[in-house]
Amino acid sequence: MTIKLLPDVLANKIAAGEVVERPASVVKELVENSIDAKSTSIKIELKEAGLEQIRITDNGIGMSPTDCERAFLRHATSKIETDRDLFHIKTLGFRGEALASIAAVSKLTLQSSKGDEAGTLLALEGGKIISRTKSHARQGTEITVNELFFNTPARLKYMKTLHTELGHITDLLNRIAFAHPDIRFEVYHNGKLLFRTSGSKDLLQVISQIYGIKVAEKMLPVKKETLDFHINGFIAKPELTRASRAFVTTIINGRYIRSPLLFKAIMRAYHTLLPIHRYPIVVLNIEMDPILVDVNVHPTKLEVRFSKDRELMEAIEQALYKKLSKETLIPVVNRTSQLERQTEQQTIDFSQTMNEQKNNINDRKKSFTIKEYKQPRLDIDANQPIKQDDHNQLSDQSAEKKVNDKHRIPEMYPIGQLHGTYILAQNETGFYMIDQHAAQERIKYEYYKEKLANPIEENQSLLMPLTFEFTKSEAIFIEQFKDELRNVGLNFESFGQDAYIIRSYPTWFPEGLEEQIIRDLVEQIVQLGTIDVRKLREATAITLACKRSIKANEYLNLDDMNYLLVELQRTKDPFTCPHGRPIIIHFSTYDIEKMFKRIM
Repeated sequence: MTIKLLPDVLANKIAAGEVVERPASVVKELVENSIDAKSTSIKIELKEAGLEQIRITDNGIGMSPTDCERAFLRHATSKIETDRDLFHIKTLGFRGEALASIAAVSKLTLQSSKGDEAGTLLALEGGKIISRTKSHARQGTEITVNELFFNTPARLKYMKTLHTELGHITDLLNRIAFAHPDIRFEVYHNGKLLFRTSGSKDLLQVISQIYGIKVAEKMLPVKKETLDFHINGFIAKPELTRASRAFVTTIINGRYIRSPLLFKAIMRAYHTLLPIHRYPIVVLNIEMDPILVDVNVHPTKLEVRFSKDRELMEAIEQALYKKLSKETLIPVVNRTSQLERQTEQQTIDFSQTMNEQKNNINDRKKSFTIKEYKQPRLDIDANQPIKQDDHNQLSDQSAEKKVNDKHRIPEMYPIGQLHGTYILAQNETGFYMIDQHAAQERIKYEYYKEKLANPIEENQSLLMPLTFEFTKSEAIFIEQFKDELRNVGLNFESFGQDAYIIRSYPTWFPEGLEEQIIRDLVEQIVQLGTIDVRKLREATAITLACKRSIKANEYLNLDDMNYLLVELQRTKDPFTCPHGRPIIIHFSTYDIEKMFKRIM
């Protein structure tokens, strides 16, 4: 085998394969160059999702004739000079590969001027300069990329539909616009305007321009500063979710990045506030010393490495959780804007009715027949019931420690029940529907979670041992983690091929869930390669809360309803069940009156 040096043309095509995956990659590199050139206005024009043409026009500082040509040499950059600079990256581009890689697989023209004299117009094909002329003196740069992948037709086979490719581009530009609300962006496709931002520095306005006004109205501002990090941005109320994580945007020093660690911190902050398989809308800008983040770990610069990742995760989680824990998160049906409210006539005042109801709640006539229902006890174990008085005392004590008070959710006065499933209540602001199962799930979940957080670390022996059969892969992990399992109170004794017996288990295992918890623990080891007892207790609290709460079609009297609502007020997060489903829905008095044409 003979080792040879690759021709420049072939080397550039190989490099292009790393940097230029699809049209969106070209747009990303060129727009980032425009941002680095201190542009305040960037125009992006596309034809056929960028495969036919991509044109980027900016009003940045421009380039001299010499720099215009030098920019297409591999590893030519104005951003870094020494290896020390690699650890203080403050620009979006720095590798010096982008223009050379893009030019290698397209027919490209560049016009650029510093504004004080005639500019430069270069034409390249397959990476080679084929013409040099002078251009107008408009300050800034315009790059047009035609016939992308014209000389690498095999790459075109990997392109998806035009709609898919255009989707990748718009998703990318959305995130760049979020990262730079001080820059005006205009995006066109086949001559049609896709979106435009104002460059007003107002991030919420950018969110409105990209996601729409209704989304912007449900976004909450977040801000937190530590010694190392400055975090600010907007997060959606839990009622506003999406089916994928694509609406979570994290930005580090002006650079959009993908980070499983930061995503995990965001989702932990929303814990139990979101339904399963639903994700929030989040835009977070994080500023830090460049020395704390390595952006030189991937050619596309979408992945980074943090030197203080744990501290950053904690800061994000705390910032988001603090904001969510202070908000009233009750979804409102057909909510009308405050401005519209001010232009309409005053709503009817129900305060007197509320006072009467509060004083006479036990004497109110029922408008329909309600079966007598005995409230289930909040037992931690069927064999060791906790007295209702004990639970009330625990609730009263914990209520003093909770972040929220009765003002986080308003006082609501029950007036009836719908289909044996929903409590109907009212107050001076309107009408409420409360999912009785979800409400008691939240109450019991927080109770069990507190109870299981610091259990008595003892084991109880079994008269009849539990027998388990596992798959071969599960058995391998059990053998590997036998010492760790023993440390949490489980001694797995071999009982034939891939079978085990358990003679005792921790006393905190609730009756009826022992086998499920043990299997969940083994599954956790297989999936995560570790044992997380805290996470296991959390899952157990959710399971207990669900199994031991009021179900649908169970009728309650007004005393039961009132008791449930009072207990709900004492919880830390009274807005969703542990699975993230809403507990309370609000119909405002204003909107009810509008529906009945009392207000026109």
